[in-house]
Amino acid sequence: MPQHNLPILDFAKFREGGTAKAEFIQELGDVTHNIGFFYLKNHGIEQSLLDQALELSKQFFALPIEKKLEIQMVKSPHFRGYTKLKDEITREKPDSREQLDYMPEYKAIPLNQIPKDQPWLRIQGPNQWPESLPDLKPTLLELQRQKVALAKVLLTAFAESLGQSPDAFAHTYSTNPSVLCKAIHYPGTEQTEQGVGAHKDGGYLTLLLQDEHSGLEVLKGDEWVPATPIKGTFIVNIGELLEIASQGYLKATQHRVITPPIGVDRYSLAFFLTSQLNATVPLLELPAHLQPNNFAITKDPKNPLFTEIGKNFLKGRLRSHPDVAATHYSDLPQLA
Repeated sequence: MPQHNLPILDFAKFREGGTAKAEFIQELGDVTHNIGFFYLKNHGIEQSLLDQALELSKQFFALPIEKKLEIQMVKSPHFRGYTKLKDEITREKPDSREQLDYMPEYKAIPLNQIPKDQPWLRIQGPNQWPESLPDLKPTLLELQRQKVALAKVLLTAFAESLGQSPDAFAHTYSTNPSVLCKAIHYPGTEQTEQGVGAHKDGGYLTLLLQDEHSGLEVLKGDEWVPATPIKGTFIVNIGELLEIASQGYLKATQHRVITPPIGVDRYSLAFFLTSQLNATVPLLELPAHLQPNNFAITKDPKNPLFTEIGKNFLKGRLRSHPDVAATHYSDLPQLA
């Protein structure tokens, strides 16, 4: 096997139990304390489903632009649907990608029933799907369902790696966890552009399925290193909520995506587990052996972190999609 810049963790060890499970939990804690990114193999989701989801995503992006714009995100107050090239913003700059955003199909809450101090509940609602690709919806929602199940189990492992009971986070995702999924297309360009600008993810954890083309880069120390694709694996990274919960022991790591060269199209499927929008991040008291004096929650004036999960999630959505914010959220004060 060729050398890779990120560790490879084997989820079969966790499922085996006993000493193998304990080794996996130890590896998980060490990796996410020091790097925050890893490959996960033997995750249990069938390759046939992953291949089908990627193929249907390619078919969606191959549709005429008029068809894709029929489900443009600006038509949804729930931030669901198609975003065309350079319409999403990361770090105040446009990203050179097009994408389809979808979440669990929860029932929308009537606007007059949403408390004014919980505006993030407005995100809950239906997705938008293309009529011309009827297989896309059931395939992506089934993959989403299986990723939710996997992510919940991973969170029990994270809890144990932090010296907590396995269900330490369960109360924050037991009812309607907030899940964001993206089918993404990066068209090739003549010069390197910002596919996605450098950022940290805002949720608990991310699962990324890549096609065969590189593009994702991770800030490892002071160096940007490529996360080259390994078939059959997910790239997993933690988000800001796990950094907050661990009071800085686990680090959400900056990463970015570079556009492929002209003539190459890169596709990926991203999954972000954030938990319930009405929950609050639990601030864990770590055992003594996990309490060195050289860590703290990251302070970034351009990206303040809130312990309220819904506030954190809505903040990211409003910043990334200013057109949706202007159309459907103009009554809200800016989240600073």
